[in-house]
Amino acid sequence: MAQGKPAILWLRRDLRLSDHPALLAACAGGGPLIPVFIHDESVSALGAAAKWRLGLSLASLARDLEARGSRLILRRGAAREVIPALAGEVGAGAVHWSRLYDPESIARDTEVKAALKAHAIGAESHNSHLLFEPWTVKTGTGGFYRVYSPMWRAVKDRDVPAPMAAPSRIPAPEVWPESARLDDWQMGAAMRRGAAVCLVHQCVGEAAAQDRLDEFVGGAIGPYKDARNNPGINGTSGLSENLTYGEISPRQCWHAGRRALHEGAQGAEHWLKELVWREFAYHLMYHTPEILTRNWRREWDAFAWTQGHEAEVLRWKQGRTGIVFVDAAMREMYVTGKMHNRARMNVASYLTKHMMVHWKVGLDWFADCLTDWDPASNAMGWQWAAGSGPDAAPYFRIFNPETQLAKFDPEGAYARAWIAEGQAWPSKTALSYFDAIPESWGLRPEDPYPAPLIGLTEGRKRALAAYEQREVRA
Repeated sequence: MAQGKPAILWLRRDLRLSDHPALLAACAGGGPLIPVFIHDESVSALGAAAKWRLGLSLASLARDLEARGSRLILRRGAAREVIPALAGEVGAGAVHWSRLYDPESIARDTEVKAALKAHAIGAESHNSHLLFEPWTVKTGTGGFYRVYSPMWRAVKDRDVPAPMAAPSRIPAPEVWPESARLDDWQMGAAMRRGAAVCLVHQCVGEAAAQDRLDEFVGGAIGPYKDARNNPGINGTSGLSENLTYGEISPRQCWHAGRRALHEGAQGAEHWLKELVWREFAYHLMYHTPEILTRNWRREWDAFAWTQGHEAEVLRWKQGRTGIVFVDAAMREMYVTGKMHNRARMNVASYLTKHMMVHWKVGLDWFADCLTDWDPASNAMGWQWAAGSGPDAAPYFRIFNPETQLAKFDPEGAYARAWIAEGQAWPSKTALSYFDAIPESWGLRPEDPYPAPLIGLTEGRKRALAAYEQREVRA
């Protein structure tokens, strides 16, 4: 790396200043730093909610950089072309970035690194997105973990480097390169009227993420083991959106959780397990990238998923299946951009088992609607629920959304929060659903609540029969 020459920090899903190895390495070169974000094909491919939320994060990071005398440069195009061109433009000696682990990102980054080296420009990637990179965790036979529990046991006592402070100084160039305007990218265009509804439920930027973490470990982490399953209360950390865009690092979360554990917080270990569950998803995506697009368990390729039935799938998307837990969860997603994890499992189980619709239909819809969308977690979650994925529950273990809701939200707070139909005085959040959804759906709070699309008993029997038939054919 050429000392004293400008360095480029290529930002992707690491939109923060603290605990940022790539940023610190770039600053250590001694020359001016040019932070850049590229609107490339990976950004263009994002769903409506994820792209909009990414735009909010970029705006927040730009403000944080400006407060330190720096700025965020925005460029559009293929990274393999934009990065070398920018490096030549500013006379950069090195480019630094944080590693990603999906196959498209790996291929893109490999091309960028080759192009930079061809021009004698340093290229260095860093770990910023995970606690344990996929190639560093191995089974006793040298392979990767296909089941979560043994992976947890393998890593739970590992040393995790302490988070690093933000650099005290971010050196700026005398002349900044040209930059696009974030507003011109219209990152939220596809959200339409839903953006205004969803905005108040976002926790955007590094400072907000740190406050959220502090608040969680100072209180809700104690009863987390049980409270995390109740969708009607604020019993989780809510940090999924911040981890998705790198507004906070997993190391910052891990060490905060470990401190809480040592201080006697009973739910801290279970929260640490959830952080490793996220790691498990990334390990699987890295080692078996097919999890993103096809059945992880190939024996499911011949399963008779229901084809067509667009009207039924539309009712599922609208949150009008007539199954309260499923509908409340879908409406929560449209209003907040997120969905409680217990609700996600029930929503996915109902679609793939009661309705027998292919899990990829749900995966793609979540990718379009979630502001905390994460490629690895989304894929593993849907395949886990469908029975086709790793560490999955057996197909015959079918969630009953009625008993699940009665068990985990006995007071009925979740349904009241999100279902307006039938309530004399619907909550603000329940009414917000009608402001967030497409006008073309033509739904109103005065509409009657629908009868069940598929009865729970009927759907379970049909799913089990299909499962048994698959066993016979196998």
